[in-house]
Amino acid sequence: MEKIRPTNITADRNKRELIIEWNDGKECSYPFAGLRAVCPCAECQGGHDNMGRPADKHLLRTAENPELNMEKVEPVGTYAITILWSDGHWQGIYTWQYLHDACL
Repeated sequence: MEKIRPTNITADRNKRELIIEWNDGKECSYPFAGLRAVCPCAECQGGHDNMGRPADKHLLRTAENPELNMEKVEPVGTYAITILWSDGHWQGIYTWQYLHDACL
């Protein structure tokens, strides 16, 4: 089985969504506020013991934060991205598998 990888990533700042096209043909939109709300870092997940859980799709879809912006997206090796948010948070490592599984 081929590993899940993005073929294209676009940050639509007007719609406030990160759009990822995947190598399996899926296209997924992730609201900025939702991505920030489901940040997978230890601090946001309540400690290392709670890490590794799938994203809460309901929270991803319904979170609201009209002031929040995505400042920068950077690759983490070949397996993930990290996002610098306008609130200063940057610790989350969003793996391809985490994002693919969270597809709305």
